[in-house]
Amino acid sequence: MTDVANTAVKALKDLDTSHVSDAMDRLGIAGQCLGIMPLDRNFRLAGPAFTIRYGPVGTDPGSVGDYIDDLDPGSVVVLDNAGRLDATVWGDLLTATAARRGIAGTVIDGVCRDSDRALELGYPVYSRGRWMRTGKDRVRVDGYQLPVTVGGVRVEPGDLLLGDADGVVAIPAERVAEVIAVAEEIRDAENRIRADVEQGVSLREARANAGYHTLQTPTRADG
Repeated sequence: MTDVANTAVKALKDLDTSHVSDAMDRLGIAGQCLGIMPLDRNFRLAGPAFTIRYGPVGTDPGSVGDYIDDLDPGSVVVLDNAGRLDATVWGDLLTATAARRGIAGTVIDGVCRDSDRALELGYPVYSRGRWMRTGKDRVRVDGYQLPVTVGGVRVEPGDLLLGDADGVVAIPAERVAEVIAVAEEIRDAENRIRADVEQGVSLREARANAGYHTLQTPTRADG
């Protein structure tokens, strides 16, 4: 990863997807990946996307791909399998190799299998679910490092992904700095509200003091 990406990933690790989601709403960026959830609520991931697009096999069955050995540590594997629930594109061997290589996690618009291995290794996998049926001879790689769609969101190679118990957000690489700045502002405002409430201030007053109800609303220069 570049120094800029490393700095962004470190900052994202101190944020929740809810902070980033609200920031993206305020900035008019669609980045919330609908229906993509972690195998374990304790999983978190943050890193730049390495994208792979799958399609159904044709007369040439193609391959499910051999790519994992070429990824840089800290990358997030982003697999666009068009939301298919009947054929997997991620399982035991990929999980074991990715965990060993220091890959940050995997995000799938589709399903995974061998979920016990991901849980055993603490390797973050986010998907639409899990099912045992292999994708071999059912799906094929249509391309690497090209724009893909995950949960209705366009993800480009190098975009930053953040995942936690509530799901995944994808941040366009060229806007990550402003998203992080706004997300940190929202996080800090919510922390002030929480501190005020713990000191006996009513939630209504604490929210008003922090401008809570417009934190994610496009305003002024953010609009």
